[in-house]
Amino acid sequence: MCSTESNAELQPTSSDPALLLELKTRRPPSLLDRAGCETWSVDFSPDGSWFAWSMGHGIVWVVAWPLDSEEDRDGDTDRADKSFSCGQLVWGLAFGPRPPKSSAAARPAQTAPKGKDNLLLATGLENGVIKIWNVLTGTAVFDLYGHEGVVRDLVFPQNGSLTLISSSRDKTLRIWDLAHKGKKVQVLSGHKDWISSCCVSSDCSMIASVGRFDRMVCLWSLRSYTFIRNLTGGNHKTLCLMSSCDFSPDGAILATAAFSGSSWWIDLWDPYTAEKLATLADYFEDYGQNQISAIQFSPDGLHLAIVTGDRALRIWEPGERRMTMQTKRDQVSNGLCCKYHPQGGVIATGTRDGHVRFWRAPRPVPSLCHLCRSILRHSVSTHHIEALPLPRRILEYLTYRNIPERLKTCSSSDEEDWES
Repeated sequence: MCSTESNAELQPTSSDPALLLELKTRRPPSLLDRAGCETWSVDFSPDGSWFAWSMGHGIVWVVAWPLDSEEDRDGDTDRADKSFSCGQLVWGLAFGPRPPKSSAAARPAQTAPKGKDNLLLATGLENGVIKIWNVLTGTAVFDLYGHEGVVRDLVFPQNGSLTLISSSRDKTLRIWDLAHKGKKVQVLSGHKDWISSCCVSSDCSMIASVGRFDRMVCLWSLRSYTFIRNLTGGNHKTLCLMSSCDFSPDGAILATAAFSGSSWWIDLWDPYTAEKLATLADYFEDYGQNQISAIQFSPDGLHLAIVTGDRALRIWEPGERRMTMQTKRDQVSNGLCCKYHPQGGVIATGTRDGHVRFWRAPRPVPSLCHLCRSILRHSVSTHHIEALPLPRRILEYLTYRNIPERLKTCSSSDEEDWES
C-alpha cells in the first residue's frame, strides 16, 4: 500500500558544521523508543533524484531529492513524497536501475523498459519476503519468495540489469532475475551463520558477503554463480562480529568492517589475490559500547564513510593516519547505515530511533594519478598489473600496496572533534 501523506518532519540543523538537515519520524507516543522503529537501510536512486529510507514499523518513505527541488515538476512525473506500507519490518532496501533519459542510449540486455514510470524499489522484510515497488506509480509490482530469514541486504549491479542480489539470516545469498519476475533464482550457500552485508564489484564480476558470526568474508562469481574464496581463510581466531563490506568504485579494493568488545577495525583486501592490504583499527575503554555499523566508499573512491556507536560519521582517506573529517563525539549517535549520493558531496545516515541525517561530505578534486589508476583498475586485475614491466613504485601504487599495513586511528582521542 502506498500513501502520499507525510510521515516525517524536517528538523533544523544543529551546531555540527557538517549536518545539512535531519528528518525525524512522526510517531504516536506509544511507539516512541520501542523496538521496530530503526532505520536499518537508506538509499539514493541511481540518478540521485530520489531518496528512500526504512522509517521503522514496516514503513518505507520515499522523497524527491533534493528536498526543495523543482526539477521534473511538469506534470509528467509525480514528485510527491510516498509512503509504502510493507506489513513487516524492513531491514534492507535498494533502488533498481532507472531507464535512460534518451531513447538512443544503449541498454544492456534485461534492463528496465523505456518510460518515465519505471523506477523500482526492492524492500527486504523480516519474514524473508522481498517486495518490489514501482516508485513513480506508487504500486506494488510483485513479491519474491525463497528466503527463510530476515533479508538483511539488497543490491543491484551497476550495469543497469534487472538482477537483484539479496543476503539473509538464512545463511544464503540469492540472485533474482526481475525481468522474469524473480522466477529464475540462483542460490549461493557457504556461510555458516547470518549474512550481515553484501556488495557487487563495479565490473559486475564478483559478489562479496560477510557473515555476522562465522567471521567469513566470501567472494562469489556473478558470472558462474560459484564460490571463489574465503578471504579470512577460516583462521580468524579473534572473537568478533562482522558488520559491513563495500567494493571501491574501481573494484580493486574490498573493505570489510568488524568489531569486538574493545575495538573496531576495517580491513582492506585485494579481492584478486586475497591479500590483506591494510587495517585501520580503533580501540576504546568502554567495553562493548562502540560498534562499527556501516562503511561505504565515496563515488570517486577517495574516501571511506564510517558509522560507529560513538560518532555519527567519520570519513577516512585510505592510507592516512587521521580522519579526513569526523562528527562530534556522541555516545547516543545510534548510527546504523550510510549511503553516499551518487554524485558525492552528501552522505545520508540512518539511526536506531528511525531518523535520517544528511551530512556534507568532502569533494576534493581527484589527482590525475588517481583518475588514471581508477580507469585502469576498473578493467584490469591485480595479476595482469603485476605482469606489466613497470617500476616498483608504480606497481605498488596501481595495486594499492602503497598503503601502510597497520593504522591506528586517533579519532577516539579527546583532540579536535572536527577535522577537515
